[in-house]
Amino acid sequence: MARTRTGRRAGKDKTKDAKVNWVAGIIVLVIASVLTVLGWTMMRSGREIRGDAPPSAPAPARLLGYEVVATYPHDEEAFLQGLIWQDGGFYESTGQYGKSSLRRVEFPSGKVVKKVDLAPDLFGEGLALVGDRLIQLTWTSNRGLVYDRETFKLVGDFSYKTEGWGLTYDGTNLIMSDGSSTLTFLDPQTFKPVRQLPVRLDGRPVYNLNELEFIEGEIWANVWQTDNILQIDPATGRVVSLLDLEGILKPSNRKGGEDVLNGIAYDAGQKRIFVCGKLWPSIFEIRIKR
Repeated sequence: MARTRTGRRAGKDKTKDAKVNWVAGIIVLVIASVLTVLGWTMMRSGREIRGDAPPSAPAPARLLGYEVVATYPHDEEAFLQGLIWQDGGFYESTGQYGKSSLRRVEFPSGKVVKKVDLAPDLFGEGLALVGDRLIQLTWTSNRGLVYDRETFKLVGDFSYKTEGWGLTYDGTNLIMSDGSSTLTFLDPQTFKPVRQLPVRLDGRPVYNLNELEFIEGEIWANVWQTDNILQIDPATGRVVSLLDLEGILKPSNRKGGEDVLNGIAYDAGQKRIFVCGKLWPSIFEIRIKR
């Protein structure tokens, strides 16, 4: 009898041990799974901290202020399209059919000391200086004009497929706007396109890019029919800063819808920035407030 009771108890103990082992095994598997997930999460988190995650959106453009340093007289009949500072004065391109011209303007008097008129069917636009050559665009004629800087003698021309708006020179290539949101880089000798640069303000295209100037490694661009000047990274096309010049021209000096801000020139020697507009009676020297 005792032998039988011992055998039954042994069988029950084995069954109990098996159940305990089974439960323990389940617990071990659960713990292992939790540790695996936790480890994977920590590794992923570590990658994100180290920068393996996709890059964040670019910083929004900064809004800049300004102050007027000085004001100089300007021909208020000049429909200003391009403005360059060089040799202690300005070169200007003016527009409108029958009134377009290339000019040399004395500083600070604003007196026009040299001038050549364009053909009546040409509408003058952007202007750039490359060595001893002045390069002038025309609006819808698909024709660029090349002048000798000293004599204003026409020494060549070239063609392009778009409209001509603004023009500047970065020391390597000409940069041209055509009223769209894209700038075109041109070889300054052949005038053939080198590359195109879409311009984006906080991720969105900016249209009506107009007069251009290259200042300290950035492309500055007027936006037609606004008081804004954009500062553009030439490598990415991202608008780094936006300069709002609202109010710089007194309302009493405005003549109508066409006398808009359009003209940027930079005196690299003295770090001076000049701005003007179409039919404006003044050129303003400004200082940026960052």
